[in-house]
Order: sequence, then C-alpha cells, then structure tokens
Amino acid sequence: MSQKKTILVTGGAGFIGSHLCRRLEKDGHRVISLDNYFAGRRENHVSGVEYREGHTKDVEALVPEKIDIIFHLGEYARVEQSVLEKEVVHNLNVIGTRSVLDFWKKRGCKLVYAGSSTKFGDDGKARETTPYASTKARNTEIVKEIGDVKRLPYAITYFYNVYGPGERSGIYGTVIEIFKQMYLSGSPITVVKPGTQTRNFTHVDDIVDGLILVGERGQGDEYGLGNEKMYSILEIAKMFGGEVMLLPERTGNRMMSGLDTKKSRGLGWSPQRSVEEYIREFVATSARGDKKEKRVLVFSTTFLPITGPAEEALIELINKMPEVKFDIVTSCFSPYTKNPVEQKNNITIHRVGFGHKTDKYLLPFLGYRRAKKLHAEHKYLFTWSIMASYAALAGVFLKRRLKLPLLITLADHDITEISPFFITILKAILSDADQVYGESRQEEHVKKLIGKNLRKSMGEGDAFANQIRFLYSSILYHTPGK
Repeated sequence: MSQKKTILVTGGAGFIGSHLCRRLEKDGHRVISLDNYFAGRRENHVSGVEYREGHTKDVEALVPEKIDIIFHLGEYARVEQSVLEKEVVHNLNVIGTRSVLDFWKKRGCKLVYAGSSTKFGDDGKARETTPYASTKARNTEIVKEIGDVKRLPYAITYFYNVYGPGERSGIYGTVIEIFKQMYLSGSPITVVKPGTQTRNFTHVDDIVDGLILVGERGQGDEYGLGNEKMYSILEIAKMFGGEVMLLPERTGNRMMSGLDTKKSRGLGWSPQRSVEEYIREFVATSARGDKKEKRVLVFSTTFLPITGPAEEALIELINKMPEVKFDIVTSCFSPYTKNPVEQKNNITIHRVGFGHKTDKYLLPFLGYRRAKKLHAEHKYLFTWSIMASYAALAGVFLKRRLKLPLLITLADHDITEISPFFITILKAILSDADQVYGESRQEEHVKKLIGKNLRKSMGEGDAFANQIRFLYSSILYHTPGK
C-alpha cells in the first residue's frame, strides 16, 4: 500500500495478526490492534503499534479514530476444540463480528475478512461439522451480502494451515507447532486417524504478503491464500523423525480442503516458502528430547468396579489408546477391591486404603506415597486427575514435592452447588494445577473462584496432554463422532 493509512487489525496480538502488524508498521502505516488476549499474547507486541485491549463487541467505543482499512482476524480460530466451546465461539465469532461489521458499515472503510478454508473442506460438507466452521462460513456470506448491497469495499480471504515463527502450542495450537513441541519433549508425535487427511501448509509470511495485496487491490470474495502442494498429516509427522502414534478419529477432522488461489495470484501473489524446508531446518538445529514412556499417571477417587460418567469416559479413552499405558492411583473404597495392584490390558490399577468408603479421605496421603514410588520407576508424559476431588489432592502434593505438572479435568462436576467448606478445598486444588479444563460454563465459574488463568504451560507434557485431554472431553460430553 503506497499511501499511508490508519489500519485496524483485530486480533493484532495473535500469531498471524502480530506478523501483519509488524509488516504494516514497517511500511509506515498507523496501526491499531484490538485484542482481548483470549489467544493473543503481549509478547507479540510490535514497537510502534497502538494496542487496545478489549472485546470486538466494543470496537466502536475502543476505536474512535477514522479507519481506512480493517483487517478482521480477531475471532475464535480452532476447529476441533470449538466442539467443546460453543458458547465461546458464539461470543467471539457471532457477537464480536457483528459489532465489527456494524463498525465497518458506519465508517464506510474497507474490510478484509479472514474467512476459513473449512468452508470448502470435504466438498463443502465440513462447514457444518463444527461451531467454528459454521460460524466462519456464515460470516463470509454476511460480509459479502453487506458489501454488495451497501456497495462497500471489502475482500474475503481464506487461510490454509498457517505455520511459522510465533505459532501457538497447547490447546489452541497449530499442527506444526504441536509436532515441534512433541519433538522437543521426546514424546511420540500423535496423529489423529486415519492420518491420510491432507492439508495445504502455508508460511505466515506468505499469508501476510497476500493480506497486504488483497488490502490494497482486492475486492469481493474467494481470495484463497494457501500453498497448493498438499501433504498428509502422517507425512508431516514423519518429517520430524522418531515414533508416530495414531489417535482415534474425532469430530471436525476433515479429510481434505478445497483450494482456489486464482484471484490471489491475479493480484501477483504466490507462496514462496516450503513447509518441508521449514521442518528440515528445525530438526537440523533442534535437539530431540529424551525419549519418554508412552505412560500417563492418573489420579481417580474411585475406579473399577465403582464408576461414574468421569470414570467410564476414562475407561473408553483407555480402550481407544492401547499403545499408551495408564497407571491409575485410586482408593480401595470397597472390601471387594482390596487387591493393591491389578493389571487390565494397558491399565495398572494401584489401590490404597482398607476397603472402606472412608478410604477416599486417606487417598491424598496414601495416593501421594504410591504415586511418588511410581514416579521413581517411570518417566511419565504427564500427570492427570480426572476430577478436582480427593484424588486431585494427591496430585497436588506430588506436584509440590516433585514439581510434576498436573492436569485436572472437571469432568461431571456441578461446581456451582457445593458447600463453602468444599469450595475452600476446591480453590486450593485448582490453584495448584497447571491446567484446568471443563465445559465453558464450568471454566467461567472456576475463573471467578480462583481469579487466575487456567492454562499454564505443562512444559514437556503440554502437547501430548492436550491431545489426550481433548479426546477425553469428546467422550465425556458425548460430542458426535466420538
């Protein structure tokens, strides 16, 4: 863009947004970022860019300036995870975007909307498989309708599996970065079955090149920004070397994407970078972590034969992952479960107590002692409590003593209806956990309860823990296609 402009980038502290802000600022434009830091990071801030913190629904109040171009990147942007966070997706992709579109109509400036290639996945069928895909597809249609009827300048772009410096890992991570973290941690690289699903991997610098061209000269829909060369996820995983492990299929995992770059290439855009070269350089300059056992240490207040929804979901997950071994530390709880160690296929059950219901009160102490011995024998991928209960206290004690990262899933808790005494215990448990996951309503309640971020890094356990946690949540909350 030759003339200097005032440009608004929603999601400017995110992965793609920060790269775009850096380029625009370097080109001499006044750049304003609006980000609520749901996925964006302050470490991504670029000197010279003006940062406004807030939700896109409040864009009118937060950005009073006259704007020449809006790059709307600030939406929820994870496909499979959106199945578990429908309310969050609606909040960001419907409520937030509606306000951005109203802002655009009032200002009469140009809008560049970042659509999603899921709209074209599996010949268009993928657009209805997840809340993310459906909201993004609908938004592209709304943008087109407003732009054409009101005769406003707009362009709709579609990104294809973006990778590059500054990618996210963890729950909202991208494929390449997740694989990189698994490589660095020494864990096997996990691929969702069947592994033959194909993707078009596009470097973030190529995406930014395309966005700037479209911002300057594009008008209308169908600006595909993707590298035409396709790779299967299994092919990508094997580029990192080492062991690859297949995970069960899950909702939203489309088999292929439809890519059309004709309009983008008509502006002079073409992808310049190769994902093969990117991975080859990473592997050549990065040491693989010490190999870990495919083994997880789990804390559960009760287990077989006494089960509830949380335990039954865990059993189903274990059955789906025969390559991974699970050590379950639990209470005897009943005179019929006094056998201290029991082996069942890839499960080893370690029971503590005296065969009475009161064993759960001893579990934080006896369970901790048993887990400490197990930790001396095995190199676990991570530790996990399937509920924030007595068993979780054993995990908290282990974390405090041995610094082991701890994941807690809230499972079937109704944490809004517990006594003040148990609220005190729950706050202590959850405050010590590295990561806490549940349904979005549960998580909102927990955030208010403990007043802190629920997503700290689990270090080496992050990538693998997220894969297992996602699968477990899909089973527990009965998402389609489990």
